[in-house]
Amino acid sequence: MTQKRAESSRQIAILLSLYNGETYLDAQLASILAQTHPDWILYWRDDASGDSSPEKMRIFAAGPGQGRCVEITTRHERLGVAGSYAHLLDAIPDTPYVAFADQDDIWEPQKLEWALDAVSRRPADRPTLYCARQYLTNADLTVCQESALLRRRPDFPASLTQNIATGHTVLLNAATHRLMRNNPPPPSVLHDWWAYLLTAAAGGEVIFDNRCVSYYRQHAHNTVGATGSFIRRAWAACRRGPKVFMTIFRSNVIHLLGQSENLSPQALRLLKDIAAARTFPARLCTLFRYRSLRRQRFSESTVFRLWYLFSR
Repeated sequence: MTQKRAESSRQIAILLSLYNGETYLDAQLASILAQTHPDWILYWRDDASGDSSPEKMRIFAAGPGQGRCVEITTRHERLGVAGSYAHLLDAIPDTPYVAFADQDDIWEPQKLEWALDAVSRRPADRPTLYCARQYLTNADLTVCQESALLRRRPDFPASLTQNIATGHTVLLNAATHRLMRNNPPPPSVLHDWWAYLLTAAAGGEVIFDNRCVSYYRQHAHNTVGATGSFIRRAWAACRRGPKVFMTIFRSNVIHLLGQSENLSPQALRLLKDIAAARTFPARLCTLFRYRSLRRQRFSESTVFRLWYLFSR
């Protein structure tokens, strides 16, 4: 009976990691309070901030957020973004749905409602991830443009080459949460991409909403940030070069192969073929065999394929 009640619940666990976020935190909290879906609990931890972020959060928890905020205090050291969210995922109780929040963005009032409407229609036992587009803004919330539409549907081969799940737009169901529990991402991979990889690798469903659900501030202290400019993204990729990208690519392949019990047969076959392809001819065969091992844009896919073919 308890299990049946849990499955029918529409409660969302919102996870928020703080780090020196005092400047924009109040606006984000106000947008969470304004959600049209009211059944949520905000689980948060401070990642060793040096500003008033934790004090602001405790004031909110004692005031407008009273009874709906839980501070996670089991670790006090600095964990970094990926480590902090991994710890939150491990520390919260089993819950039907999980959403990620960033300290410096603002949500549309229907954000949780839209996400829940999409995910709750899917089977509860199938890993499912929802993500969406955003308004890209400057630090003062002036909208510069909308993030890009997808040109190709998300699937597992594509998830190895590019993350399309921007963290603060993501909603997970309990099945994906179970995949992520006690399963931190590889080095240099954030929690949102890892959620996308695990969901897709398990044969789950990735839902991409073409609506913009949030205002994504671009400022000097973004952990990752975003740009709608293809030229800027291409220039940044060229500056980083193939070594960084291919190191992450291989690390994701190795980490996923280490948990074969969570992989669909198709994902396991692809990962084994990638791991075994150590020569140029073998890699070329892999690219022909798996045509969806590509990025959203043709030009980006071309660069990825060249890097993959010629990397050591």
